[in-house]
Amino acid sequence: MRMHTSFTLEMVDTLVHRLRWRALEQPEQLAYTFLSYSEPGSVSYTYKELDLRAQAIGADLRSKGASGKPVLLFFPSGLEYIAAYFGCLYAGSIAVPAYVPQSARTLPRIQAIIDDSEAEFVLTTTQALTKVMRWVSDVPDLIHLTWIATDTLDCGEYEYSWGQSVDLEKLAFLQYTSGSTSTPKGVMVSHGNLIHNLEMIHKRWKIGETKDPVGVYWLPMFHDMGLILGILSPLYSGYPVYLMAPADFLQRPLRWLQAISDYRGTMSSAPNFAYELCLRRIPEKDLSGLDLSSWGGAVNGAEPVRASTLERFTRCFSACGFAPTAFMCGYGLAEATLFVASGCRGEPVFIQTVHKHRLDQNVMVAASEQDQDAHPLVSCGEPGSGLRVIIVDPETCQSCANGQVGEIWISGPSVAGGYWKRPEETARTFQAYLATGEGPFLQTGDLGVFQAGNLFITGRLKDLIIINGRNLYPQDIEFTVEQAHPAIRPECCVAFSVDEEDQEHLIVLAEIDHRYRLSEGVEDGQDISALDLQEIVKSVREAISAQHEILVHKVVLLKIGGILKTSSGKPQRRACRQAFLQGELKSWNE
Repeated sequence: MRMHTSFTLEMVDTLVHRLRWRALEQPEQLAYTFLSYSEPGSVSYTYKELDLRAQAIGADLRSKGASGKPVLLFFPSGLEYIAAYFGCLYAGSIAVPAYVPQSARTLPRIQAIIDDSEAEFVLTTTQALTKVMRWVSDVPDLIHLTWIATDTLDCGEYEYSWGQSVDLEKLAFLQYTSGSTSTPKGVMVSHGNLIHNLEMIHKRWKIGETKDPVGVYWLPMFHDMGLILGILSPLYSGYPVYLMAPADFLQRPLRWLQAISDYRGTMSSAPNFAYELCLRRIPEKDLSGLDLSSWGGAVNGAEPVRASTLERFTRCFSACGFAPTAFMCGYGLAEATLFVASGCRGEPVFIQTVHKHRLDQNVMVAASEQDQDAHPLVSCGEPGSGLRVIIVDPETCQSCANGQVGEIWISGPSVAGGYWKRPEETARTFQAYLATGEGPFLQTGDLGVFQAGNLFITGRLKDLIIINGRNLYPQDIEFTVEQAHPAIRPECCVAFSVDEEDQEHLIVLAEIDHRYRLSEGVEDGQDISALDLQEIVKSVREAISAQHEILVHKVVLLKIGGILKTSSGKPQRRACRQAFLQGELKSWNE
C-alpha cells in the first residue's frame, strides 16, 4: 500500500527529497540494476529498496557523529556504492567518492585524498575492508579512520528527519579531480549545484520527451561523469538504469552494446576512446546480434572527440540500427559540477572543417575538405540554460571575438563553490574577472572558440606546446603518434615540450606492445628487437613531420603501463614530463 506523503515533485528541491518522493510514490519501480559478468545473474534496487538501504546507512552515520563531515566511499562498482552515496545525503554528511585501492601503487592518491579531505569516516563493504587492511602498514592513517561496512547494517523503517527543506548551499559531495597523484583537489559541489546541473541535462537531452527512457552505463562510479550521468541523473529524471563495472566493458566492449540492445537503452555516455574500442574489438560476426535502434542519446565527452570516430562508428553500427543523429557530443568539468554544453537529442553533430595553421594562430577559419591543412573540429553544442560561457584572452582578460580562440570561462548556478580548504587555489580558479570588472567566472584552463552559437574545444591552456611561435595541441600530436605504427598502444601516448638551450623541443612518449612482431621469423616470447624499435621511432618521426611540419627532439618508447595516468584513465602530461626530466621512465630504446 502506498504511504501518504505531503511531498509533491514540484516541492522536491534536493536529490535526497527526490529519492524519498520516489520511494513513497513509486516504491516498486525499478531504479538500478547491476549486471555481473564474473558470476551469473544481476541484482536490482527498486526505489523503496534503495531508500531503505540509504536510510539505514544514514542513521548509522548520524549515530556516529558524521553529519556535516566528509565520508569516504571505498567501494567497487555496485549497488552498495549507490546506497552509500544516498546514505551520506540522508545523514547530512559530505560524500567523498573514491575507490578500493587495487594495489599499493594506487595508495599515494588515496593517502592524498584522506589528507586533503580530513575525512574521519569510511563506508565500504566487508570484502573491500578486508582487502584494504592488507595495506594499512603502507598508509598508517587508514587505521585511525572509523570504518563502516554497510553490508552489515540492518534495514528497517527509519523516520526521515530532514523535513521538507534543505539548505541548497550545503555541500552534497567533494569530487576529487584527476590531478597529479600528490595534489588532487576536492571540488565542493552543493545540493544547489547538483539540482541545477541535473535539470540542464534533463532539458538538453530531452529526457522528459523520450518514450520509456533507459540508461546503460559502465563508467566508474567515483568519477564525476559516472556518478552524475550514470547514477544521479536517472534518479532525478525517474528512469531505470543498467550498470556494469568498467573492467567488464574494457575486457569485452561488446557487453556494453549488448546491454543497450537487450534492455532497449536510450541513454549512454562514454569518452571517445570507448567508441574506438568498440570499433577495434567487436568483430563483424557479432554485429548480427545487436539492435541499437533504441539508442537515441549516445553522449561522447570527457576527452577530445574525433570526427573520424563518429563517422566510422556510425558507418559500422548503422547496420545494427544506430542512427546518424544518435551522437551528442558534450563538454564539462568537475568544477562546473559536470555538464556545461552538449548537442541536443535528435540533432546531427555539427562538424566544422577549419584551416589548421590558422587555428594554431588562435583563429578559427572555415576550410574545404580539399584544403591541404583542413582539420575537422567537432562541436560540443550549446551551453545549458542558466550558464554563461564566454571565450577570454587569458593574458588581457578581455572577451574574444566570435571565431577567436581563447580560454573558456563560466558563470552560473552549476559552478561549484571552489576547492575544499584551498582558498588561494579557489581564488585563482573560481574568482576570475574580466578587464571590465565583470565576474566572477570559473577559469577552466580549456581553450575553445564559439562559432554560430556552438562551442568547440581546441585544447588545454596549460598543456599547449609552443614551438617556433606555433601553438601545437598535444592531443593532435598524440593522435598522429597512435596512427604511426601498429605496435603503439592507443590512448597511451603523451606529447609535451621541454626547454633546452633556450629552445623548446618536442618530446613524445609512447607505450608499445612487446608482443608485436615486425621482423619475420621472430620466435614467440622474444622481446622486440632493436630493429623493430628503430622502425617504430622512424615511423613516429615521419608521421609527425608530415602531419605537423615539426621535428621531434626525442621519441621514448615505454613498456605497457609506462604512461602515468589519472584514476579515471587519462594520461598525466605534466607528471609524465616531470618523470622524463628526472630520468624516471623505463624505456625500451634508451
